[in-house]
Amino acid sequence: MKKNHYLTAGVLAAFMLLGNAADSLAQRQLNARFVPYSSVSFGVGSSHYYGDVAGYRKFLKATYIMPRWNVGLGYTRQFTPNFAARAMFTWARIAGDDYTFNKNDYVESGQQYARNLHFRNDLKEFALTGIYNFVADGRNSNMRAKFTPYVFGGVALLAHSPEARTPAPPNNEPYEAQKWVKLQPLHTEGQGQPGRDKPYSLVTASVPVGFGLRYALNESFNVAFEIGYRYSFTDYLDDVGDGGYPDPATLEGLSKIMSDRRFERNAARIKPAPDRYTKAQELFNINPTLFSSEERGARGYITDGYLLTSFQIHYIIPGKIKCPPIK
Repeated sequence: MKKNHYLTAGVLAAFMLLGNAADSLAQRQLNARFVPYSSVSFGVGSSHYYGDVAGYRKFLKATYIMPRWNVGLGYTRQFTPNFAARAMFTWARIAGDDYTFNKNDYVESGQQYARNLHFRNDLKEFALTGIYNFVADGRNSNMRAKFTPYVFGGVALLAHSPEARTPAPPNNEPYEAQKWVKLQPLHTEGQGQPGRDKPYSLVTASVPVGFGLRYALNESFNVAFEIGYRYSFTDYLDDVGDGGYPDPATLEGLSKIMSDRRFERNAARIKPAPDRYTKAQELFNINPTLFSSEERGARGYITDGYLLTSFQIHYIIPGKIKCPPIK
C-alpha cells in the first residue's frame, strides 16, 4: 500500500515539476517574442509633506491638512511583459505651518504651537525607478494588459529651497511689506557658527516607492493613477532641523527675525494674518519655558519626507514609423 502512495506522490511531483518547467519555458518564450516599447507620460496630482511641522505621529492629519500640487513628465521603457524602467521629472510644492496644524489642539501640542514656524518649498525631483506590472503585457504594445496594478521603487535627485513669509503687523518692523524669503542663506539655526552644523545643501537624494493602477484606453494611450512616498536624506525641506535656537546675539537682521518666531502676535503665512496671542498667552500661563529667551532646545528632530499622488496619461510611442513612398 505504501508503495502505491509513494508511486502516486512521485507521479504528482513529476507532473508539478513538468508543469513548472512548462510555465517557465512559456514565460521565456513570451519574453523572447516580446517587442519592447516606450511611452511618454504627463501627470498632475497632490503633494503632502511630513516632518517637523507636520509630524508622522499624526499621519492622516498631516496628509489632508495642507495638500499642495505637483506636475510631472516621464519616459518609460517596457523591457519585458512585466518589467519597465522610468525616468521622470516632477515639480512639486510642499508646505507646513505650526499655527494651521496645531490651532485646534494647541494645549496638547504646546511646543509646536508656540514655535510658530511655517514654510513652503518647491521641489524639483528627477527620479529613476523600476516598475513591476502584476498583469503581463502581450507580445507588443498593441497587446498591452487592459488593466494592471503595479509597484515601483528607485532613487531620485532632489533640488529644493525652503521659504517663509516675513512677520505680519505689528511685528513686521523694519520689513513693512510681507514677502516670501529664502531661508537657507539666513542660517536660522546658526549653521556655520562654531559648534554648529554646516549650512545644509539645497541638493539631496530621496528614495521613491509606491504603487499604481494602469488602464489601456486604446492602442495609443493609457491612463494611470499612482501614489508614491519619498524618503528624503535631509532634515531641512522645512528649514527645521535639530540644531536648536541659536544665540540671538550671533544673528542679525532678517536672520534673527526668521530664526525665533515664538513672540509674534499673528501667524504670518495666512492673509489676513490670524491672531495667535490669546492661545499663546494661555500656553505661557501653563508652561512659561515654551517662550523663555533662555530656551535653546531643538526646533525640530524629524527627517523629512513627502507623498505624491498623480493622475497620468501615457502616450505609446509607435514602434515603427512608416515613411511615405518616394515617387
